Amino acid sequence: MKCFVYIIKCKDNSYYTGITWSIAKRIEEHNSRIKSCLQKSKVPVRLVYSEEFLTREEAAKREKERKKRF
Repeated sequence: MKCFVYIIKCKDNSYYTGITWSIAKRIEEHNSRIKSCLQKSKVPVRLVYSEEFLTREEAAKREKERKKRF
């Protein structure tokens, strides 16, 4: 199943990197603060980057690499 690494820019200009099966659904969850660890001061968020992978394992490896850069 496809999996995505994504980076969002938050209202306070910070960045958040994560992985998901559905980018649109995940952005909606962040902005509504459902299943999201983001603080109220950080929403709304805006997608700035995404990458698609064939497996969750590949996406998790890439997420770890991306987090080192941000």
